[in-house]
Amino acid sequence: MEQERLSAPEYSDVIVAGGGLAGLTLALQLKQRMPSLSITVVERRKHPVPHGAHKVGESSVEIGAHYFEKILGLKHHLDQAQLKKFGFRFFFSDGRSDLHKVTELGASRVLSTPSYQLDRGIFENELARLAQEKGVRFIDGAVIRSVELGDGRQDHHVVWEVNGQTCRAKARWLCDASGRAGLVKRKLGLAELNDHDANAVWFRIADRIDVNDWSTDEQWLDRCNPRSRWLSTNHLVGEGYWAWLIPLASGSHSVGIVADAKLHPIEQINTFDKAMVWLGKHQPQLFAALDTRRDKLQDFAFFKRFSYGCKKVFSGADRWALTGEAGLFLDPFYSPGSDFIAISNTYITELIAIDQAGGATALMADIYEQIYFSLYQNMLTLYTDQYRIFGDPEVMPIKVLWDYTYYWGIMCQLFFQNKLIDVSCMARMRSRLAAIQVINVEMQLFLRAWNLVSAKRNPPQMLDQASLPWFAQLNKELRDDLSDEQFVARIDQQLLQLQCLAAEIVVVSRRDYPTLDASALVGLLDHEVFARAQGRSVQFLFGAAA
Repeated sequence: MEQERLSAPEYSDVIVAGGGLAGLTLALQLKQRMPSLSITVVERRKHPVPHGAHKVGESSVEIGAHYFEKILGLKHHLDQAQLKKFGFRFFFSDGRSDLHKVTELGASRVLSTPSYQLDRGIFENELARLAQEKGVRFIDGAVIRSVELGDGRQDHHVVWEVNGQTCRAKARWLCDASGRAGLVKRKLGLAELNDHDANAVWFRIADRIDVNDWSTDEQWLDRCNPRSRWLSTNHLVGEGYWAWLIPLASGSHSVGIVADAKLHPIEQINTFDKAMVWLGKHQPQLFAALDTRRDKLQDFAFFKRFSYGCKKVFSGADRWALTGEAGLFLDPFYSPGSDFIAISNTYITELIAIDQAGGATALMADIYEQIYFSLYQNMLTLYTDQYRIFGDPEVMPIKVLWDYTYYWGIMCQLFFQNKLIDVSCMARMRSRLAAIQVINVEMQLFLRAWNLVSAKRNPPQMLDQASLPWFAQLNKELRDDLSDEQFVARIDQQLLQLQCLAAEIVVVSRRDYPTLDASALVGLLDHEVFARAQGRSVQFLFGAAA
């Protein structure tokens, strides 16, 4: 960037350490809320970054997409420079060379609420441009050398080096968006393990990989309208792992393998050659597609035990905050990374706005942090000890259906209706949300038990999520503008829907596995709801009336 930027005033209201996705979106959101706020973003990478930048987090889902599109106002860029996503898609294809003859889970048509596949290089270049256009001081190619945190009465001090020059600045607020470097986390000893032990490798191929090319079966190809499976986040799943295929607008394709550390040790896949040998065994059609493109490999990396928590992410008293991977990280399976960036950035923006208005932030920071950690723990339940289920064509489609219902019906409602910062509303919702969490925990345990006895039948069929009217409607309703009363009614409706879905899952599973113990789950269900499911008057599942 231009040299004169280095001579800008050394004081900022906010210094953001890290100018990737989390840091730049935070800067934009802060500027949108408080245009006069002085913000300095210090980024290690030199801009512009290359297209197909080597970062995870390319697949967005509804909360993140809503944040980018509506809250930050990036719809034009997303529509013009990124790829609209054709939802998630799952193939139970472990060891198979006939993708068209395995169970496929996904939607046959694009559902109402959009999400996007993000080329992180293109996206972050645009975010940096917009931030500077709005008055953010953006310093790229800079390495932060030291961070000195002030207490409630003092400013924070940051020292960085750029172009051989040492620069010093101070700020009232310090926001750490430095990713896994975790500047503040390391300094304050905030790192925290969780119980989800999984590893990931990923790489980019400078070519399009289209699963439709793996079959000439016209009937199979016609299952989707349009015939654009390549625009989905395609999951090739097996016991203990999943492999992803994500297209990028630059023309590259992102490929990854994510695996339970106990079932598929990282030592089996931590180089490209090892990963290819592993794919040859577990996903031979993907291996074949990559084998002819070895010369188009752009990069390769891996993370060991990628999921982690954090002891603290917001300090209202001392005016610092963590966002993105500088705080915590769940699992890439349902692409929640940009969701949690959206949520944490929204909390941080609200805290800084309160502080700028002369309000007390300490109590609010504690409340927001409690809610944020609760969301993290609730979502972590979807992944922990669940990877064995992934290769089960009977149980996994039901798990995905349940997890989506929980996500669209609860998580998305809270964010889309801007309730996460509404403390009185969240207090009013406490008992309902607690009930929802209890039934979700019991469902995850039940799915695990079902998987242990499942025959894992894998017929050549498409389980079409778009064919379930209630499911498509759930997606469509995400953009409803609700009053406070309507929001409460919506959450009550979603709790009932989860109960009805749980009841039908129990009934359907017991048809083939009558000895399956569902007592803990059934004990949470209203007798009438369970009776309706037994009478098949509630048909939420694929083929439930069969």
